[in-house]
This record gives sequence, C-alpha cells and structure tokens, in this order.
Amino acid sequence: MGDAIGQMLTSAVGIAISPLPLIAVILMLATPRGRSNGIAFALGWTLSLAALVTVVVLAGSGANASGGDEGPATWTLWLKLALGLLFLLMGAKQWKDRPREGQDAKPPGWMAAIDHFTPGKSAGLAAALAVANPKNLVLAVGGAVSIASSTAGGGGKAVAAALMVVIASLCATLPLAVYLFGGAKAADVLAGWKAWMSRHNAAIMTTVLVILGFKYVGDAISGLTG
Repeated sequence: MGDAIGQMLTSAVGIAISPLPLIAVILMLATPRGRSNGIAFALGWTLSLAALVTVVVLAGSGANASGGDEGPATWTLWLKLALGLLFLLMGAKQWKDRPREGQDAKPPGWMAAIDHFTPGKSAGLAAALAVANPKNLVLAVGGAVSIASSTAGGGGKAVAAALMVVIASLCATLPLAVYLFGGAKAADVLAGWKAWMSRHNAAIMTTVLVILGFKYVGDAISGLTG
C-alpha cells in the first residue's frame, strides 16, 4: 500500500494546489447562495474525481498494470513516459502564456456569471474543472495509473485511490471548511488565499507540471532500461 500511496502523492498534491478550482469555490462562497453553492461545488469536484480515479485504477488493474513480480507492465511505463513529456509541454506553455509584468490574467468567462449560479450549475462547473480541464485530467490519470501499476493488493489500491481523492479535493473542501467553521475571519483568510493564488498561478502550475514531468520521464526510463 505504501508503494501505491507514494506513487500517486505528487499527482494528488498537484491537483490540490491548482489555483482555478480554489478561486472558483472562494468566489462562490461570496455569493448570496454561498453555502449551498460551495457545498455543491465541493461535492461535484470530489465525486467526479472519485469516479475518474476509480475507473482508471480498475481498468489498469484489470489490464495487469502492476506486471506481477517483474515490476510495472511495459505499457504503463510507455504511458508514464508520454504523460511525463506531456507534463513538460504543458509546463512550458503555462510559463509562455503567463501574464507579463503589470498585466492581470484574463479570468474565464464563467466567473462573470458566478453570482447567478445555482447549486446544480456549481456542481457541473466543479465536474468540468475536475475531469475536463486538461491539466487536472492528465494529473488525475497519471496518479491513478501509478496506483494501478503499483505492487499493492486490491485493498491497498482502494485505500490509495481514496486518499488520492481526499488530497486532490483539498482545493475545494478546505476553503469550504474555512467558510463554514472559520468564523468572522473566514472572509479575510479566503480573500488572501484568492489574491495569492491569482498572483502566482503561472509559477505554481509551471513548477508542478515540470516536477511531475521529470519524475514521470525518469521513472519510465528507469523501468524501460532496467
């Protein structure tokens, strides 16, 4: 089980520190339907991510991704190599497209309409950001494949998958917890998080993607040449 947890941890943390979902839920919590929309967003994010991770882990385990005593199956190593290269390309693009000094990042169009969101729309947006956003999708698939290709048994993989979803959902659930239980200081805390994440979005995601890219490429090359 330790192998499975260690393999997915970087991907889970990469999703957890994604600025966009954190900013989205903080904006929702400041609307007239803040409580219901925030809860719906957190549930939509967590359940969508859980469904994706479960499907990939089950599919990978069914395809014998672990490879038995000989280590991960060769196809998983080639997949990790491809994902690693994709991470590096995404990191380069993220840095290339970053706002220049004195420029503000252009917010997505849906942010302008967030005051009028219903709980259903909030859950739908969360699902889209969790499994349709390219960066989060690749991160989630990469982490789930790492679990499937680990040496853990079925129970260990299930625990690792559940832990991955919990960690990766912190970007949605942690702001909600602060809002619900943070008292009078909650609004100031969330506003500070939003401002910091907005300001450092490009640097955060570039760093995460590059680190993951080199890790996946290194793991794949090590396994293919070992």
